[in-house]
Amino acid sequence: MSTRAEAAPIRVGVVEDDPGLRESLRLLIGGTRGFTCTQTWGSAEDALGRLRGEPGVTPDVILMDIHLPGLPGSEAVRIVRDEFPGVAVLMLSVYEGEEQIFESLCNGASGYLLKKTAPGKLLEAIRDVRDGGSPISPEIARKVIQLFRDIGPPKQPEHDLTPQEVRLLKFLADGASYQTAADSLGISINTVRNYIRSVYEKLHVNSKSAAVVKALKRRII
Repeated sequence: MSTRAEAAPIRVGVVEDDPGLRESLRLLIGGTRGFTCTQTWGSAEDALGRLRGEPGVTPDVILMDIHLPGLPGSEAVRIVRDEFPGVAVLMLSVYEGEEQIFESLCNGASGYLLKKTAPGKLLEAIRDVRDGGSPISPEIARKVIQLFRDIGPPKQPEHDLTPQEVRLLKFLADGASYQTAADSLGISINTVRNYIRSVYEKLHVNSKSAAVVKALKRRII
C-alpha cells in the first residue's frame, strides 16, 4: 500500500531566463505524473525573493540555469543551499566550461546537466537529486575525471599557505559559505576575507573556484 509521502509529487522550481525554455520545462514537469512545477523565475534574484517571502511553498528541487542575468546561477546555488538546506539544486547549462562546473559544485550544486539532455533523462535526474543522488551529464563527468587524472599520484604539496588557510580552502571545497567557514574555524567573517585575499595572492588566482581547482591539482587539499 502506498503511503501519502510516497504518493506526493516531487515539487520542482525552475530558474531560467529564456522564456521559451522556461515554459517548456514548466510544461514537461507539470505534465508528468509524479512531478509538479511549483514556481518558475527569470532570475536568481526573483527566485530568492519569492522563496524568502513564501517559505511554505519551497520546492524539493530547483533547476538552475548557470548563466543568468545579474547574479549567476553558479553563485546563487550557494545562497540557496545556505538559506534552504533542504532544497537540492540541479544546474543546467549549454556550456561545459571547467571553471563554471567546479564553481557550481563547490558552491553546493547536487548535479550538473547540459540543456540538451533528453526530457526523460532530465526527469530521471530530478528524481535522483530528490533522493540524494548527484546526476552529471557524461560530458561533465569526463571533465571531472580528467581533473583527477591531471592531479596524478599523491605527492608532498609545495605551497606557502598557512594551516588555517588550508583548512579554509577545504571548507570552501565542500561548499561552505564564508560565514559557515568562519563559524567552523572560530574566526570572524572579516578574517575569512583576509585569508581569502592571501590565498588568492599565494596561488595567483582571482576566484574561489580557481583557488579550489588549483589546490586540488597541487594536492594542497
